[in-house]
Amino acid sequence: MPFELWWQRGVVYQIYPRSFKDSNTDGVGDLPGIIEQLDYLTWLGVDAVWISPVYPSPMADFGYDVADYTDIHPLFGTLADMDRLIAAAHAKGLKVILDFVPNHTSDQHPWFEEARKSRSSAKRDWYLWRDAKPDGSPPNNWQSVFGGSAWEWDEATSQYYYHAFLKQQPDLNWRNPAVREAAYAAMRFWLDRGVDGFRVDVLWHLIKDDAFRDNPANPDYRPDQPPYEALIPSYSTDQPEVHEIVQEMRALVDRYRERVLIGEIYLPLGRLLAYYGPTGNGAHLPFNFQLITLPWNAQRIASAIGEYEGALPANAWPNWVLGNHDQPRIASRVGLSQSRVAAMLLLTLRGTPTVYYGDELGMRDVPLAPEQYQDPQGINIGFSRDPQRTPMQWSSADGAGFSAARPWLPLSPDYRRCNVAVQSAEPGSMLDFYRRLLKLRRSEPALSTGTYAPIVTSGDLLAYVRASGEARFLVVLNFGPRSAHLALPNLGTGTVVLATDGSREGEFVKDRLPMLGDEGVLIRLDRAQ
Repeated sequence: MPFELWWQRGVVYQIYPRSFKDSNTDGVGDLPGIIEQLDYLTWLGVDAVWISPVYPSPMADFGYDVADYTDIHPLFGTLADMDRLIAAAHAKGLKVILDFVPNHTSDQHPWFEEARKSRSSAKRDWYLWRDAKPDGSPPNNWQSVFGGSAWEWDEATSQYYYHAFLKQQPDLNWRNPAVREAAYAAMRFWLDRGVDGFRVDVLWHLIKDDAFRDNPANPDYRPDQPPYEALIPSYSTDQPEVHEIVQEMRALVDRYRERVLIGEIYLPLGRLLAYYGPTGNGAHLPFNFQLITLPWNAQRIASAIGEYEGALPANAWPNWVLGNHDQPRIASRVGLSQSRVAAMLLLTLRGTPTVYYGDELGMRDVPLAPEQYQDPQGINIGFSRDPQRTPMQWSSADGAGFSAARPWLPLSPDYRRCNVAVQSAEPGSMLDFYRRLLKLRRSEPALSTGTYAPIVTSGDLLAYVRASGEARFLVVLNFGPRSAHLALPNLGTGTVVLATDGSREGEFVKDRLPMLGDEGVLIRLDRAQ
């Protein structure tokens, strides 16, 4: 079966809307700001934009606490602005993917306001309510990802409700068919308006153990880890019944033409792959976060790629992610030199890549003092995600071209040098490198939908061949700072078409490939004689 759907050929670009472009000088990015920059995205060469939540919300967790699934928060614009964005993106050949947050709502959502009125409320069973233990303590030991117990006492009705995240984010009861239908109605609302799919937030959290058993202790927990990781969430996440929901979502999406269902799922590989569904009827793309979670080590990553490729179900399409709004930026994790190697890895592996806004510039995490934190996770437990959410750096002007007002988060100190305006005019810049990689990937089926074959290496080198028809490309990446070489028996000859060191482009390769430290090369192999 050929892999030729748009989301298999294409590249997804994540926009954190608060931080992308401010059009109305309030210091916060918005939908009209995204519309203003669509030409940049087409120039860059991506195929789809994934937009983090823009629904009405009290913003306790910056939009991941939804108060209305079928409207737009005035901070970001209007429903008409979203319609304009979808139409304008489609006119430029870009797809639009919305973040969908079905695990929990805001405590100010009308559903929860109704549910907490009384134990006999018609919507009481839309959420997870439990009596206290005889001593008044919470029903079990489940912990919130953001710190503390995941149970909040409701004085008015004398019961606890469950919240996997903030107390302002009560979890929905996905065992209730009425909840499912209400959520699916919201999905249909956006699909009917033309969105091209959804990234589903914390998909593996949706169903909880119906007996509410205690989670076991994590024997590998270290004090430097977030408190949530002290327990293994065996009963509060990844329950068998969740797959029925994923399949229902997939069936809904499949009623529309070429829409994509992406799942945010932080699980070990074997459990992650189950989200493709027993017959390929689950999520199109269960997010694969191994390039984020693994040590930046060539042999570890080579093994992970091989294991992932070998374990994929029949007709399942792979995907790769280097960064997102919840994780430190790649340039901060591995350094600027290695971030070019990382870009070449992301954009030449088999599968759909997701690029986080600003990574194409080499944006890094911005150090913030605790008193500057906006992120509730940072405020509550000290592990802030604000450093990787700072405003996009468009130009050297005051405000980095993001806003003429004081931005909602501080700008990076390097924004006058590290920005789109400077780098787009600078051959060999990080932005130029990304753009050339994306252009080559788009023009060569071997690099998008072609086959993947690993090359045995040692030390800091990682290598593989991508092929389609008679076209073959060899990718060689040096994950270390020291020079090395790779013998090329049986691969024939070739020419370097792209390299992290641009001076190598056009170089003829035969038998043995020398590699500088922190270097990546992409070689077009000659046809076998």
